[in-house]
Amino acid sequence: MRYLFFLILTLPVLAQAYVMWRTWQLLPLPVWAKLLVVVLMTIAFGLFFLSVMPQLDTLPMPVATVVYHIGTSWVIIVLYLLMLWLVLDLLRLCHLIPTHLLRASWTGTTAIVCVVIAVFTYGYFHYLNKIRAREELTTDKSLTDMPTDAEGHVRPLRIVMTSDWHLGYHNRRSELARWVDLINAEQPDVVLIAGDIIDRSLRPLEEERMAEEFHRLQAPVYACLGNHEYISGANGSLSFYKEAGIHLLRDEVAEVGPLMIIGRDDRSNHRRAALSELLPSPPTDRYIIVLDHQPYHLEEAEQAGADFELAGHTHHGQIWPASWLTDALYECAFGPHRRGRTHYYVSSGLGIWGGKFRIGTRSEYIVAELTCSSAE
Repeated sequence: MRYLFFLILTLPVLAQAYVMWRTWQLLPLPVWAKLLVVVLMTIAFGLFFLSVMPQLDTLPMPVATVVYHIGTSWVIIVLYLLMLWLVLDLLRLCHLIPTHLLRASWTGTTAIVCVVIAVFTYGYFHYLNKIRAREELTTDKSLTDMPTDAEGHVRPLRIVMTSDWHLGYHNRRSELARWVDLINAEQPDVVLIAGDIIDRSLRPLEEERMAEEFHRLQAPVYACLGNHEYISGANGSLSFYKEAGIHLLRDEVAEVGPLMIIGRDDRSNHRRAALSELLPSPPTDRYIIVLDHQPYHLEEAEQAGADFELAGHTHHGQIWPASWLTDALYECAFGPHRRGRTHYYVSSGLGIWGGKFRIGTRSEYIVAELTCSSAE
């Protein structure tokens, strides 16, 4: 474990050092100006470590917000600068680009700056654009308590599903209000959230009274815990959920109309109940939905007889090429999936951790409509 921690700490430091060294060689500036750039890069790198430490909460709110934004954004920028420099150095070694373009070159500097600005401008606005994903759910069960329209005819049950809101220093109340409006516009019968409503600290949520925004949702909200609720403090998270009017299912079962919703505690609790304990005998007149933040052991929902499982956690890597890593780690890292008669959806998240960039992935909310084939 110590060696793993050392490796995790060492790799970003080596990446930062390499990027600073190649930046120093690239810039056609006097020594004092290049030194200033390197110092600013070092400060930004240091702010990343501060942004993930408890001491961030001791800073004045405006200062803590700036530290979080710069620090978590910079670590993503460093990753892309690292990849860019590795490619450029490989092309240089293969004599496909001249060395002088990468040494004290205004042309090289301008080209790299333009590429970086273009990539992260795209990533920022792509993050702000919330994709509306549609899912059609059909069951042959004889469901009771299905909703009806004004004329008394049975209509599909509309469910808005989300995960990973990560409310905090970066996703503030104004952003939350926009998300609430998006959900209300769908006129759902129920809203499901698969964990990580909170990012890393309750402080921004409490200071901006974000719990009040959840009361504007025009449908009941059911949620399970995510690992970030444990990071921010489980007891405080429970209090926030209660204040926000969210029905938290922590190894608990709720019947909502034709639905049986099972919310599992997060894997952070190693003593959480097994799904087979929560669902010993699947009912035949309820559509069974499992909320489980982390999409491990998907076979458990299939074996327990669940109809559907909603998960999140992966963010689908958040940025490329991290999406390749999540695809390798999970049976399903993003999107719809199926095992036997059980359907799954692993959401890439409505919000995001850290820097507000989506590159090669998307922010989304799912609008699912459940119909009963036996009623047709």
